[in-house]
Amino acid sequence: MSEFTNKKEKRAQAFADFTERLIRGEKGKILMEEYAFLFDTLVPADVITAVDLLYRREIPLEELKTGINKMLNLFHLRLKAYPALEPPPGSFPDLLKRNNAQLKKKLARLRTINTDINRDPSRRDELVPVLLEGFRDVERFVRMYEIKENVLFPVLEKHWDDWRCVQVMWSYHDDIRREIKEVIRELEKQPFDLQAFNKWTGDLYFNMHTIIFRDDFILVPVMLERLPDDVIKAMTREAAGMDFPFVAPEKVEDGRERKRGEASSGQLVDLGTGALTPEQIALLFNHLPVDITYVDENDEVRFFSSPKKRIFPRSISIIGRKVQNCHPPDSVHIVERIVEAFRKGEKDEATFWIRHRGEFLLIRYFAVRDEQRRYRGVLEVSQEISELRNLKGEKRLLDWEETS
Repeated sequence: MSEFTNKKEKRAQAFADFTERLIRGEKGKILMEEYAFLFDTLVPADVITAVDLLYRREIPLEELKTGINKMLNLFHLRLKAYPALEPPPGSFPDLLKRNNAQLKKKLARLRTINTDINRDPSRRDELVPVLLEGFRDVERFVRMYEIKENVLFPVLEKHWDDWRCVQVMWSYHDDIRREIKEVIRELEKQPFDLQAFNKWTGDLYFNMHTIIFRDDFILVPVMLERLPDDVIKAMTREAAGMDFPFVAPEKVEDGRERKRGEASSGQLVDLGTGALTPEQIALLFNHLPVDITYVDENDEVRFFSSPKKRIFPRSISIIGRKVQNCHPPDSVHIVERIVEAFRKGEKDEATFWIRHRGEFLLIRYFAVRDEQRRYRGVLEVSQEISELRNLKGEKRLLDWEETS
């Protein structure tokens, strides 16, 4: 198979074939002999392309993830030895790596305590509160996944032809979100079930370290090789106002708000029941106590509001993004079902309510139609309603406290 060694496309194709044969159950040792050249020629970009090829072969996602795990276990030394570029200090790739480094330290400490409680279960009363505090701290790291999904993934979809690795990574993110909730739930239970706790922590440790490895030795190196400097700088600006878990970026003033106001000066938009400047329209949207996202009739994100506190993070990178790519693989079928029902005129609304980070959220989707009832897209409206659910009786008087 030496004809592949100097041809990137064929090398990635061979790597994808190698992984698919692993998925089908062929022996790794035999495959390693057949594809021995890959252990001397593989580069991180080949993994990105190979995963894209595998995803498009419509292999069931859980089988695909298992196969990729096996494949990377065989090639991890090769990938770690790759002479990757160093990210510019303070850039988005740098912040990703630095947050990963902090996560690794926290996981290492928790694994030590994990070992202690297994060696001496009589210390449960002492160690369970320590573990609970530690895992609640680690749970903050899901913010990093949200930042990747909202800032990085749209950029990769736009700039990379082989972007579908993000769908696989998003599925891992969802696995981790679910696993860390289960770990915390086990620690809060009475009585404490050590066996169940060990099961969930084993899965969590594995998947978190898996994503750290892929970020640090595949994703970041390829980002630095493929993405132009101005794109990385734009991502860094976009992420600057977001809630990083452990290492926060410096605030970057990009001037976007100032320019938006200047451009709208003196212009009026006729809304039928009044005329407002674009600046006034933006102010109205951003002062509503809800998150609003509009997807047009072509399934592309066209607008989102920016209230003082957003429930779900959004970044300017999602503008123009297909709505199907804004949701994880495990739930995208629900989105597609809603959009199709709206498009056909079968339904006009879909409503959900969930608990999320201690809040009770109402999420509603509305079909947008023009005066001729033609489908023009979907409006998503999300609201935190814990306080509303507790309202009783009536309130007719203003009860502001007077201030001196």
